[in-house]
Amino acid sequence: MPSNTFADVSLSSRLRSNLIGFQTIVIKEVTRLLRIWPQTIVPPVITTMLYFIIFGKVIGSRLGEMGGVPYMEFIVPGLVMMSVINSSYQNVVSSFFSSKFQRNVEEILISPMHNAVVLLGYMAGGIARAMVIGTIVLLVSLFFVDTLSIYSIPITFSVAVLTATLFSIAGFINALLARKFDDIAIVPTFVLTPLTYLGGVFYSITLLPQPWETVSRFNPIVYMVSAFRSGIMKDRLDPTMIDINLGFAFAVIILFIVGLFSLTLWMLDRGVGLRA
Repeated sequence: MPSNTFADVSLSSRLRSNLIGFQTIVIKEVTRLLRIWPQTIVPPVITTMLYFIIFGKVIGSRLGEMGGVPYMEFIVPGLVMMSVINSSYQNVVSSFFSSKFQRNVEEILISPMHNAVVLLGYMAGGIARAMVIGTIVLLVSLFFVDTLSIYSIPITFSVAVLTATLFSIAGFINALLARKFDDIAIVPTFVLTPLTYLGGVFYSITLLPQPWETVSRFNPIVYMVSAFRSGIMKDRLDPTMIDINLGFAFAVIILFIVGLFSLTLWMLDRGVGLRA
């Protein structure tokens, strides 16, 4: 048999192994999401409802409109993005670190799967959880706003997926570096939460005085919230309330994804956080 035939068989076998491995990880992650739904789905939805009640009904009724739309409607995109960010991050960091802690991640790492496939599998689980919770939060918002029309479904959906992708990778990095369960709570508490609250969820950064408006533009979450808000209400929102140009926002998000994905693969290849 010619040598190139052996190469074709070997390549086909590797592709099949990677595909089976990817499907296995995704099925495991989705099953985990559905099995413990009282922990993965219910809490973020309840938390978001409280935000709607406190910031929307109580405070929003006093503020009136923001950028030509009711304040309650203005904060909907920000709250959806908050749920997407937290859900994608928490899903991956908790799942992969649990695999490290239970020592079953070693079975994945010695398998024929490429490290990129392992990363993509966990990312898919984080994206799935973020999309489920983001959709539920968006539906819940209908109980608090009179109308909620979406300006562009492709823009809205793509921003949500890209954001979930980015924070799934970030959660994976946190899980790699964490040595104990307390370590997986440090970044969400002291980094992610402040950046989210200061990311234009409840206000437009154009309302901030200098130099705080300029400083806010170094917060990557501002770009995600602004792009998502544009996708939902660009046709109704005062242009001065759109914080970031849509094309530039997409470019920044994609740049962060490529950078963090490359960094994570480099860490996996060198066993960072995996070797005793």
